Amino acid sequence: MAGGRKREFDEHIALQRAMEVFWRKGYTAASLSDLTQEMGINKTSMYSAFGNKEALFMKAARHYLETEMHAHFAHLRTPDATLGKRLHDYMCSVVRMQAATSQPRGCLLVLCQSEVAAGDLPQEAQALLESEDHMAREMFATLFAHDPESIALGLNTSADANALTVYSVLKGTAAMARSGVPADELEAVIVTTLRGIGLVTLR
Repeated sequence: MAGGRKREFDEHIALQRAMEVFWRKGYTAASLSDLTQEMGINKTSMYSAFGNKEALFMKAARHYLETEMHAHFAHLRTPDATLGKRLHDYMCSVVRMQAATSQPRGCLLVLCQSEVAAGDLPQEAQALLESEDHMAREMFATLFAHDPESIALGLNTSADANALTVYSVLKGTAAMARSGVPADELEAVIVTTLRGIGLVTLR
């Protein structure tokens, strides 16, 4: 018995393009026509390869995490660097991604998280976004609570507040980058923020 018909498109490229549509427009505003036109496939092929719009979004969001976000975490693990330097380099790396003109500006997750409050997202997509939101804050809170330098500086006593400060700034830079503010201006905000917490950023 003959096998199924071979797909005539690259699924990785199609998923990358779908991610960029969601990144530009958010979940609600990204229509099936927007998605299939950008992906270069018809709706039948999209459903066959990726499922419905929600399933495609879930795959695109995870693709975004893997290809756009995970690499930044290496800055937080730089050996022999101060906490301020590690946070500075991590946050500036994120900001440069947010402000890059080679892709949609801002942050896909932050953009779509703004749709959660309106109740416009399907339940599974909402759960993914809320989970990533929670994990980001927990990551920073854990860093401030347990990093030896943070403890020595007494920053661990306000770990949750410091985590919220850092995360709020990154959400804010996503919005500012989306409106066209360049990375160098946003990086200055990061330096001011970290100094306000009590961290030196240059070593």
